[in-house]
Amino acid sequence: MHARVLFPFLFLFALAALLLSLLVGSVAVEPTVLLTLFDTSPHSLSHDLVVGLRLPRALSAFVTGALLSLAGALMQVLVRNPLADPYVLGVSGGAAVGALGSMLAGLGGAWLTGSAFVGALLAMALVFQLARSGGSWTPTRLLLTGVVLAAGWGALISLILTVSPAAPLRGMLFWLMGDLGYSSTPLPAALVLVLGLTVCWPLARDLNILQRGEIQAGALGVATGRIQLWLYLLASLFTATAVVQAGSIGFVGLVIPHLIRLLGINDHRLLLPAAALAGGGLLVLADTLARSLLAPQQLPVGIITALLGVPLFLYLLQRETTRQ
Repeated sequence: MHARVLFPFLFLFALAALLLSLLVGSVAVEPTVLLTLFDTSPHSLSHDLVVGLRLPRALSAFVTGALLSLAGALMQVLVRNPLADPYVLGVSGGAAVGALGSMLAGLGGAWLTGSAFVGALLAMALVFQLARSGGSWTPTRLLLTGVVLAAGWGALISLILTVSPAAPLRGMLFWLMGDLGYSSTPLPAALVLVLGLTVCWPLARDLNILQRGEIQAGALGVATGRIQLWLYLLASLFTATAVVQAGSIGFVGLVIPHLIRLLGINDHRLLLPAAALAGGGLLVLADTLARSLLAPQQLPVGIITALLGVPLFLYLLQRETTRQ
């Protein structure tokens, strides 16, 4: 698909998902309410529902989906595997241990967010240090280190869930499955997204070369060690920010970059912004479904992304296999 067609389509898809998220839920909202979003007159209940609850949550979902998609795209180049996803290095495990520890202690709000982010940074530092401890830096070593540490974080998560009292257990499970109900203001995550895209843009040409192979990239003058370090730091930061914002949400970072590539967009100058738009729109749509399917009961959004992502990924995989 040509970029001139893809980008308008993705923009309209993201915009439609955002508008739908503002109108649909346990309480339906008239479309005319959207025309008064910035009205300073006394607010109606529908207006407060949209501005105070649904709009911040929809923006959080969009930013989180965009961050996960960008992290997935960078990880797939870093480990040179189209099946890599943002959680492969165990950063989400560290964030989960921090967040669950905060919940176990009865803390919430800024404490929960801060604990999750500290846990993510700790996991990132551990993977970075252990992967370089032998003096070598290879995608295979990095991947194996991340997988082993992810298993360790998983054991700690199981321990915390086992010793937790019944009261906070439901909230913990929702957070582990991905839940935007705990999301704070989307502004810090949005700043990370904008700054991350700004940093990624100058690296796009080198990413195009690096995905052909490290030896060929080095022969063409690419500083592969420096680029790999940037990819690791950026992918970890995007993942940590997304996990802090909404918990562990799977399949978005795996499926979206893969889908964009199958549509013929392999140039990272186009692939990265396209993945951000598609991932953001998909997660907004998934969160709307999570709020609406069993309303007023809400489902973890991670369940919806898995239900959407598994068949979509299997279809894409089958399609690619048929082409070969």
